[in-house]
Amino acid sequence: SMLTRAAALADARCQRVSGGTFHALGHSVLRKFAEQAGGHRNFTVLDQSDTEDLIDLTRRQIKLGKGEHFPRKRTIAAIFSMMVNKVMPLKTVLNQEYPQFMDQRKNLEALFRLFEEFKRSKQMLTYDDLLVRFKEGLENSEVMREQLSDQYRYIMVDEYQDTNKLQAQIVKLMTARHDNVAVVGDEFQSIYSFRGASHRNMLEFPKLFPSAQIIKLEENYRSTQPILNVANSIMEEVKESYKKRLSSTIPGGHLPVVVSARDQNE
Repeated sequence: SMLTRAAALADARCQRVSGGTFHALGHSVLRKFAEQAGGHRNFTVLDQSDTEDLIDLTRRQIKLGKGEHFPRKRTIAAIFSMMVNKVMPLKTVLNQEYPQFMDQRKNLEALFRLFEEFKRSKQMLTYDDLLVRFKEGLENSEVMREQLSDQYRYIMVDEYQDTNKLQAQIVKLMTARHDNVAVVGDEFQSIYSFRGASHRNMLEFPKLFPSAQIIKLEENYRSTQPILNVANSIMEEVKESYKKRLSSTIPGGHLPVVVSARDQNE
């Protein structure tokens, strides 16, 4: 893992650092602070296909989508996930991403409420719930917030451009007693819209933490200057960004060639 690699490069103390994904951290915190987070220590985590099946089961119980223009279970799961991770109401998500299902908004809202009630009553958590309940626990319990903030006195988030709004809120809440947070990322590398990731998090970080110091890593260790010149000229066009100019000390380098291919095989 990352910590093992860090320990090999630096020293064994790195192994004592706590590390993991947001979801893994949420999972262990919710087991430990079950009462403060308003749940049970013995919850079950549903994977993607369990989640979709449960949505389908709930949909059938309230007799929705019989022969009419109604999204499939996978699409419904994606819609619900986007609401949660982008911290947006259903109406906005449908407007922006699924306008074809706008006429089903009331039905989807009813389904979402029932789905949430069922999970809570049965102590079931989806992957998204690991983050949602983690955030709710931090918001609602001063004990949990202060204990975690004292325990994790220095927080570092890697690949910050791939985080979503919900995760940014968690980072803010976990620094309740300090502002010792460092994030590393590149808004130009935000290629995943996985689980509602947004490069806006990169740009809005200084608003969340006004005393943030911005350090630009402009030396590139992989490419030659002619390649970086292409990247630089593309980046110049982007209005919302931390202005960067990449440079390299690697000698030589031919001018890059632009190839326009008809498909991936070509």
